[in-house]
Amino acid sequence: MKFETLEMTIENRIATILLSRAPVNAQNRQMRLDLIAALDRINENDEIQAVILAGAGKCFSAGADLKERPQILASPGGYSEHNRIVREACDAVLECRKPVIAAVHGAAIGAGCVLPLVCDILIVSDDAFFAMTEVDYGMAGGVRHVMRALGQSNARMMIFTARRFSGADMYRMNVASVCVPRERLMAEAQQIATEIAGKHYEAILAAKRSFDFTEEMPLRNGYRYEQTQTAALARLRETQENFANFGKSDK
Repeated sequence: MKFETLEMTIENRIATILLSRAPVNAQNRQMRLDLIAALDRINENDEIQAVILAGAGKCFSAGADLKERPQILASPGGYSEHNRIVREACDAVLECRKPVIAAVHGAAIGAGCVLPLVCDILIVSDDAFFAMTEVDYGMAGGVRHVMRALGQSNARMMIFTARRFSGADMYRMNVASVCVPRERLMAEAQQIATEIAGKHYEAILAAKRSFDFTEEMPLRNGYRYEQTQTAALARLRETQENFANFGKSDK
């Protein structure tokens, strides 16, 4: 699979996507379209069970490519189209049928901060830093996704001050699951992805659906939906065989 702004490999049921647009992986229209296309293909490939999203080179992503903005503003309807593509790129990650692990090193700024926050699992290196610098440039994007991940006070601190939050900060605030030295980042991501890829495929898909559909449901309705997923899985021959064999290996 060849893309203009991404590097994508598939091995051992794991797809690895690297943002690859030197020097700082600034997100332009083409990168967002490439990301949407890559995730659409992953969704339809049953040989893939987990996804790693990372940045090639010296950082994850330093944000949106602001050099495109004058051209966008000059085109009739250009900003509406731009906003739609930005939303769809985030939605493609959120709606991916397979768990997406963000592995972040170096700068993750603006759009480069939001993108890992919409992934399922976030791991960071000790040299990573996150920042939303929109208020420095007269913009105000990313608020809803940042608040979803960081909570009320920390989200407002990040947005209002444009301060940098280190990888260690993100781990301390329970936003990132793991913080490791830079040289161990991809190995850690691979280990987590390998664990996921070794699980029951349909159960992973069902769990991901439950996360997606129940996030904004009331607790009672969300739990009822989860039970429908478990009931559907129970009808699978593999699940029934697992039930039948449960405990036999301990005898």
